[in-house]
Amino acid sequence: MNSLAIQTLKIGHRGAKGHVAENTLESIQKAIDFGVDGIEIDVHLCASGELVVFHDFTLDRMTSGNGDITKYALQELKRIKVKDKYQIPILEEVLNLIDKRCLLNIELKGANTATKTCEVIDRFIKENNWKYSDFIVSSFQHHELKDVFQTNKNIPLGVLTKASVEEALEFAQTINAVALHPNYALLTIENVKKAQDNGFQVNTWTVNDLETINRMKNYGVNAIISDYPDRL
Repeated sequence: MNSLAIQTLKIGHRGAKGHVAENTLESIQKAIDFGVDGIEIDVHLCASGELVVFHDFTLDRMTSGNGDITKYALQELKRIKVKDKYQIPILEEVLNLIDKRCLLNIELKGANTATKTCEVIDRFIKENNWKYSDFIVSSFQHHELKDVFQTNKNIPLGVLTKASVEEALEFAQTINAVALHPNYALLTIENVKKAQDNGFQVNTWTVNDLETINRMKNYGVNAIISDYPDRL
């Protein structure tokens, strides 16, 4: 088992989603204030080519706008308010805010996000002294993870799953991933140990209540991703 398993890492889900509107700079700052080991965010490619930090494929749930986020240019998205108050950030703004204070887990949510994500990571490593170990790129979309793997084999990868730990493990081996990111409901002591014995970290999501948090810690997971990182 790798050394990370000794202490369960605390990762804020979309920042500190339980406290401040998700995937905003303010939510990410809140998670940093809680002393997290890492922050998880989601990215989509907008119409003008930037990676915007946003979870949903449409603007309707979280903003005053509507429709597919990929149809909007950044200039338009910046005018749209999240929960009547906040701005949609781009990936670079998140990286500048975190400034190497914790790990960043970038989930490739939208289509065609792999190439641009690799470019941004490379730029921050070359120009801002980030390290590859400061990042993990995760996705449910296997083709996006394959694209990252084929573009830059140094970028740590995590395979998201809400279906099968076994299938995620098999796919993870094909792209030399470092971690599995299973929904907590899939986990047992046995499959956590099997994944770790095969060389993978197990970073589970989205764990919010204290009973489940304690159960995941007892299972020996490497990291817990939570809307309430202050509870971890």
